[in-house]
Amino acid sequence: MLGAQQSPSGGTPVLPSFGFTQEQVACVCEVLQQAGNMDRLGRFLWSLPACEKLHNNESVLKAKAMVAFHRGNFKELYRILESHQFSVHNHAKLQALWLKAHYVEAEKMRGRPLGAVGKYRVRRKFPLPRTIWDGEETSYCFKEKSRSVLRDWYAHNPYPSPREKRELAEATGLTTTQVSNWFKNRRQRDRAAEHKDGGGGSSPRSKGLGAGTSTVSALDSSSCESLDAPDIPHTTSNLTHAGLNTGYPLEASDSLLHHYHSL
Repeated sequence: MLGAQQSPSGGTPVLPSFGFTQEQVACVCEVLQQAGNMDRLGRFLWSLPACEKLHNNESVLKAKAMVAFHRGNFKELYRILESHQFSVHNHAKLQALWLKAHYVEAEKMRGRPLGAVGKYRVRRKFPLPRTIWDGEETSYCFKEKSRSVLRDWYAHNPYPSPREKRELAEATGLTTTQVSNWFKNRRQRDRAAEHKDGGGGSSPRSKGLGAGTSTVSALDSSSCESLDAPDIPHTTSNLTHAGLNTGYPLEASDSLLHHYHSL
């Protein structure tokens, strides 16, 4: 096993014959994941030195899981997800990988797409491992605490901005697409209810605070947003967002990527 040399600044040790600290490796993994650049991420992981501490880093493990899913190596994906205890903030994405992989395998075996019942049976047969599940009962619709956050926001602003949707996604553990769909569906149901009651064409925004509170129970009964189509990145997205989402300075992320590309 290769050791690690202390960095000139006295901070995180530099990996020998590689030029990156462990923190920088984690940063590159996060940026490439957020960008959806799985091929480049796979090459970067392949280039890492044989350092046990490095390969047990959670960002590296998550990157390996993403690459395994992208390559259709589901056996390796399951091994990674079942053999390491992941932090709660990574659970939603890793659960999506677990479920989607099992759906794909079931569809290949049956030779046809899975419907809602088929996906339910797959989930029952392959429950989430506790390494990526906090133990909270999941209905594969929005959890109650997630719906509560979205309802509170909808009450004062039914039309959140893209930035606000990203913030809501982080707060609820959902994807931005799921948050957008929830608001779109909620507005449509409100308009349909107003039309049925003969309320005219008032928009959700015009209701102000407390909008839609009289129909919360009815809406909740149909507000299950399916998690059967997780938002797994396959295409390259804006690296600005990637840098922001990693928690690392964007300039540092870009510099690291440039350095890696020149290796």
